[in-house]
Amino acid sequence: MATIQEIQEEIIDEFSMFDDWMQRYEYMIDLGKSLPLIDEQFKTEDYIIKGCQSKVWVHAAMQDDKIAFTADSDAIITKGIIAILIRAFSGQPPQAILDADTSFIDEIGLKEHLSPTRANGLVSMIKQIKLYAVAYQTQKK
Repeated sequence: MATIQEIQEEIIDEFSMFDDWMQRYEYMIDLGKSLPLIDEQFKTEDYIIKGCQSKVWVHAAMQDDKIAFTADSDAIITKGIIAILIRAFSGQPPQAILDADTSFIDEIGLKEHLSPTRANGLVSMIKQIKLYAVAYQTQKK
């Protein structure tokens, strides 16, 4: 299994292949379409991320000392954003998620090309993923 850092480097390399942001948005939409579907039972208020303009649901479960994330959104760009985050963090141990640097988001230029409300949503998504990691890390002790 690749480390978070290795996955982030892959994402940076993939985004660097595109010349403009329209191509990057199209790629993000494709990533969103390939996102593993969240079970309908988790598309409730309990799993919705607060601070996002559109609806984003994230569910986490421990599997073999690693957190497996699933997610969905009702907006195609937002679904692409959460797909990038799920790819980077799903299947990783809680401590690795907590220790992870998220500067790859800046390196691919994502935050600066989002509206302020979507950028806030992105921060909320990262925060929620880290909160799940805190919760599972605490359970282990």
